[in-house]
Amino acid sequence: MMALNGFEGLSAGSRTAKVLARSIVLLTLFVSAPAGAQEKDQRDIYIPTTISREAQEVMKELGNDSINDNTLPGPDDLEAWRKAYDRFEAVGRENYDEIVSRNGVIATEAELGGVPVLDIRPRDWKDSGKVLVYTHGGAYTLFSARSTVSISAPMSKATGLRVIAVDYTTAPFANWKEIQEQVITVFKALLEEGYTMEDIAIFGDSAGGGLAISTVLNLRDRGMGMPAAIVLLSPWADLNNIGDTAYTLKEADPTLVYTPSLGNSALAYADGLDLSDPRVSPLYADLKKGFPPSLITEGTKCIFLSTSVRLYQALEAAGHKTKLDVYEGMWHVFQVYPIPESEVAILRSAKFINEHLE
Repeated sequence: MMALNGFEGLSAGSRTAKVLARSIVLLTLFVSAPAGAQEKDQRDIYIPTTISREAQEVMKELGNDSINDNTLPGPDDLEAWRKAYDRFEAVGRENYDEIVSRNGVIATEAELGGVPVLDIRPRDWKDSGKVLVYTHGGAYTLFSARSTVSISAPMSKATGLRVIAVDYTTAPFANWKEIQEQVITVFKALLEEGYTMEDIAIFGDSAGGGLAISTVLNLRDRGMGMPAAIVLLSPWADLNNIGDTAYTLKEADPTLVYTPSLGNSALAYADGLDLSDPRVSPLYADLKKGFPPSLITEGTKCIFLSTSVRLYQALEAAGHKTKLDVYEGMWHVFQVYPIPESEVAILRSAKFINEHLE
């Protein structure tokens, strides 16, 4: 199976599971430990034998990491957020060149409508007149288009499409309205380039999934039409800490902690809005007015599982074409790992996107 995510696999000789675990924790775990923090006991994460051997190796390393009491800053502590952002960003970019090279893509920093983007294209790219927009995850407060290339580059390779990764300003340096407007500006620029909405699909992971949903709704409500399809990787569609698995999987999820890490990020993004406001938690929006075909992927170890189920149910009840693709024993945005489950999920996502862009 081809290594879509920029690595050849979890071989003991060349790249250990421990190194990969460090990268993924900083890409999906919104917990950071300042110097001098007291460590708790190591987590007792159950490792199912029903997942791939490679995934079991990763799970072992995730379970070896300790949870710390101190987490991401309060929503108004700008200086602390700058330091947190820089720390996470530096680690997220460590394998950038390798991932770009191994996926056989060319990534160019550019601007669309004045908004910075990473324009990613396969080396053998042929313009089909179609484009894929990517809104990256990071709880709305962390990472960039460059540090999340471990998702966008494999998707460009798998789909064969030009991918526009929006490098939006993260909270608290921009609020929900400003962030969403930046993505809309990118869509306007693509329309000016000659694309139609039928030529554009969108995908996002985690907070980027929530942002992708908000983008679709904003476009719809402004009378601009909607993208041809949307793919959501473990979308953070409800900023509240509710839903069955927010509690039943609290100790089983190896990467996400809501209180106060995700909670602080939610407050920074919402900027005073109630967390149930559909402008920041699009699960509560009016979906009956229209929504494109959607694919939602999730793992059985993620605290967002209930959110994804609720989103799927809401879309189905509104009469829209939607699929929920759940992966046994997988954690939040597992697709950034070089494991067989990731290959399957990325290829399924790519097939869904291309089918609806035809």
